[in-house]
Amino acid sequence: MSEVKLAADVRTSFGKGAARSIRRENKVPGVIYGHGTEPVHVTLPGHELLLALRTPNVLLSLDVDGKTELAIPKAVQRDAIKGFLVHVDLLLVKKGEKVTVEVAVETEGDLAPGSFLVENVLNTLSVETEATHIPTSVTVSIAGLEAGAAILAKDVALPSGTTLATDPEAVVIQILAAQAEEPAAESEAAEGAEA
Repeated sequence: MSEVKLAADVRTSFGKGAARSIRRENKVPGVIYGHGTEPVHVTLPGHELLLALRTPNVLLSLDVDGKTELAIPKAVQRDAIKGFLVHVDLLLVKKGEKVTVEVAVETEGDLAPGSFLVENVLNTLSVETEATHIPTSVTVSIAGLEAGAAILAKDVALPSGTTLATDPEAVVIQILAAQAEEPAAESEAAEGAEA
């Protein structure tokens, strides 16, 4: 779990015009909320925030008016065409506090010999973990599996201190037999012979 330090400036101007002028300065408007406190509207450095958000479930250490706050991204809005950050919602967390987050599922290993396909039914798992120790991903071994095999959420090994929040019986990965496609020339010849 990586922790990224960012300076956040409290903002007092709101609305589309204010947000546009913030973005012109290569900054991102955002709001920090949680723990029953009043939401704090902030301005964050655009490039540093963009780099930090490349890590899933990144822990942000924010310097807000000289006070350090820990937060995780809750909602990130991007421009649909250009992809730049438009707005970010951050959830306050404390050391030792449990949070529910989505964690990426990765596969490792080779399937049994033959024509098999891996279907990722779930690309992420919902887990409950300590806010300062959020795993970036969980790894599932598919070594030696054949068609018909399935890996359920309860079968995925989770890091210590992390519990499953997804339905334990949910299928995460299943192995399928590859479908052989009939060559086009043979099927056309068969249709011509029938006519």
